[in-house]
Amino acid sequence: MEFTTEPFDLDEAPAHAVVAREVIQAADLDAVDVGPFGNTAEGGADAVLTAVDALLRQALGAGATRVSLQVNVIGEAGTTGTTGAAGEDDK
Repeated sequence: MEFTTEPFDLDEAPAHAVVAREVIQAADLDAVDVGPFGNTAEGGADAVLTAVDALLRQALGAGATRVSLQVNVIGEAGTTGTTGAAGEDDK
C-alpha cells in the first residue's frame, strides 16, 4: 500500500502525519518505508487491512483533511485469497 496525508507542512511534520507513521510502523507488516512525500508498506492482506483501518481512523482523528491511499494486491490473477476461485464450481 501507499499513502499520504494532508494538509502538507514542509517546515515540520503535522500531527496527523506523525500519527500515521507511528500506526504503520507499529503494525504487523513485512516492510515499511516512510518519507516526507509518501509512505509504503507491505504485508499480508489481514495485516494491511488492519493497518489501513487504524491509519484512516487515527490520521483523520489527528487532523488530516485528506488521506490518499492506494492498495495493490500482489498474487495470482483471479484469486480471492480463499481456497477456491470464485465461480470455480460453476464450470
